[in-house]
Amino acid sequence: MRKADLINQISDKTGIPKVDVLVTLETMFKSIKNSLAAGENIYIRGFGSFITKKRAAKIGRNIKKNIAVEIPEHYIPAFKPAKEFMLEIKSSKDVIEQAENKAEDKED
Repeated sequence: MRKADLINQISDKTGIPKVDVLVTLETMFKSIKNSLAAGENIYIRGFGSFITKKRAAKIGRNIKKNIAVEIPEHYIPAFKPAKEFMLEIKSSKDVIEQAENKAEDKED
């Protein structure tokens, strides 16, 4: 599902014009980005948490030049789903069927 599909689905279910749904979603995404950039985590009960994770400094390698490169300590955004959300996905028949179909396709 793409953002446009999500907007269409929300608009159809709620009767809110697509333009208003688009503005609302864009504002929500911008608020999430700004909060994470400010070091604030976002907790949405029943859905999950948007958090920042700390990555330690490490030595990487530039494959083209074959030299070691120091990667400094940095933070990355992450999503941690809520327990209820995880249980709903795990028990979803559609997800299970898609996983089985993908496994069959790989065997062929």
